[in-house]
Parts: sequence; C-alpha cells; structure tokens
Amino acid sequence: MNEILLSGTRSSPQREAAARAIGCRARRPARTVRCILALPLLLLSPLPVQAAARLNVVATLPDFTSIAGAVGGDLVQATSLAKGSEDAHFVDPRPSFIRVLNQADVLIEGGADLETGWLPPLVASARNRRILPGQPGRVALASHVQLLEVPSAPVDRSQGDIHAAGNPHFWLDPVNGEKIAAHLADVFARLDPPNAARYQEGRKLFCDRLARKLAEWKRQMEPFRGTRVLTYHKAYEYFAARFELEIVGQIEPKPGLEPSPTHLNALIQRAREQGVKLVLVEPFRARKTAEHVARSIGAKMLILPEKAGGAENVKDYFGLFDYAVAQITGALR
Repeated sequence: MNEILLSGTRSSPQREAAARAIGCRARRPARTVRCILALPLLLLSPLPVQAAARLNVVATLPDFTSIAGAVGGDLVQATSLAKGSEDAHFVDPRPSFIRVLNQADVLIEGGADLETGWLPPLVASARNRRILPGQPGRVALASHVQLLEVPSAPVDRSQGDIHAAGNPHFWLDPVNGEKIAAHLADVFARLDPPNAARYQEGRKLFCDRLARKLAEWKRQMEPFRGTRVLTYHKAYEYFAARFELEIVGQIEPKPGLEPSPTHLNALIQRAREQGVKLVLVEPFRARKTAEHVARSIGAKMLILPEKAGGAENVKDYFGLFDYAVAQITGALR
C-alpha cells in the first residue's frame, strides 16, 4: 500500500470530487487530503477533468454578438454592451460595463470611430490587458471589410460627425457579415487552438446559411431595384448598395446635425422631383420631422432598425434582414 498526498492551500469542491473519485476522504478545513490505496488502482482510475472554460466574448453591438455566437456556438459566451434600440454612436456607458469588460477574453468593436465617444474610457477603467488595443483579444472589424464613403480629403468638425475612416455602418451589408464571421473564426482559433476546427465549422455553417438567405432577400427585393429613398442619417448606405436602392439625401444636413427649415424645404423639393417612395428612420430618431418630410412628398415612412434587437421580432443578424426586407417590400407593393 502506498500513501498518496493531494496537497493544496484549501479544501474545494473540485478537490473533494477528486478525492472521492479515488476513494479518499476529505477533511475540512484541512490543508491536505490523505488517502491510502494501492498504487496500481490509482493509475487505472483517472481523476475527473473540469470542462474547459468558454471564451468570454464582449461586443459593442448585438449584431457582432449574434455572429460571434453563431461562429463559436457553445465554446463562447457572447454579450453585447449596446442595445439594438440605442444609437451606436451614443451608447449610455453604464458602470456595469466596466465589470463585464474586466472579465472579457475578447472585445469586438466596429471601429472606424463608431464607438469612439463612449468605449475608450470604459476599456481604460476595466483594467483588462487582454482587450487593450493591439492585444490578441481586441478586434476592430472595420479593418476587415471594405468601407464606403472614405473621405478623399482631410475632414474637420465643420462637416459634422463625419468619420475619417469611412462609413462605419458596414454590418448592414450581409456580405460583410460573411467577412466578419471569417475573421472572428480566426481570432477564436488563435485564442483557443484546440477548438480551431470547431470555430471554422461554425463559420462555414453561418456563411452557408447567410448565402442562402442573401439569395432569398435579393429575389424579394429585385422588383424594387432603383427605388429612390431618403434616410434620416447615413446609416443605410451599405444596405442600399447591396439591394440596389438609391439614396437621394438625408434629413440631417450633415451627420449628427439637426435640419434647418431651409435644408428641409430644399430636401422636400428635390425628393418630389425625383419621385422618392420611402423615408427610412432608425428607431431612436425623433419622428416628427421625418413624418413631416414623408407627408410632404407623398412617401411612406418606415421605422427600420439597423441593429439586431431594434424591433420586437428582430432577434439576431438574420432577423435584422428578414425584417428590413419584409418591411420595405410590403411598403412598396
């Protein structure tokens, strides 16, 4: 008989489970657990192995969370900071976000200055080296897609809240959703190499489904190619480009600036002349001005979420496009 010593600083449920598995009795609060058994029996009786922890993924927007969850499956725990009903530029930085970020293995942001007004102070307060800029756990998705409306000349505040890197609402093109999934699969695989194949499998399943859905959405939108629309903010450019809608102007004279009567009168005149059929507005915008514009030009106004969770039935990334396509085609029939 041989005496086996399982040493540790304190008793724990895991240590007691290990002791029971090899026929030992744990004493609490003992600093050691002693058991007597035959060494051959010990070698033939493996200890229980605790399941590996999931990657703790935090994303700024629910669409990024949705894609991360599809790629990672049960290997990741994905949390969104912003709600689908919030303006991604001006998310309320709640104190609870600091704790969430402190525990994150991965932080996914849109980038291109989308979250620049609220995310950096939260990351600094979280004191989590894993998610600092330049670290493997920090992911800026804008660097992995082709951005629209990249300024060709220097920008300044006189141009409104214009983004020097380009339009940051890139997730509203489903093709960019495929690129996001591919990059996240690579990031997760680097952080969790034993499960690399499973992340690539999750990416493939997501992208295959997205390809089928995109073909379906394009068929539904085909009769309305070239339809002229107005938007409140420059949020739908990627959606319009993919589904061949023509945006002829915005209610905002410049990004982030409220419209003047002079701007609205000129916009209404131009919209009438060009036969605008729809006015698209995010859920968090004031509706009175948009309703006035739509009524003045004889168009329909749609409250169209630009993020998952922005409407009651928009639960994930696929639901976002299902909803948008159904609303637009229904309004134009």
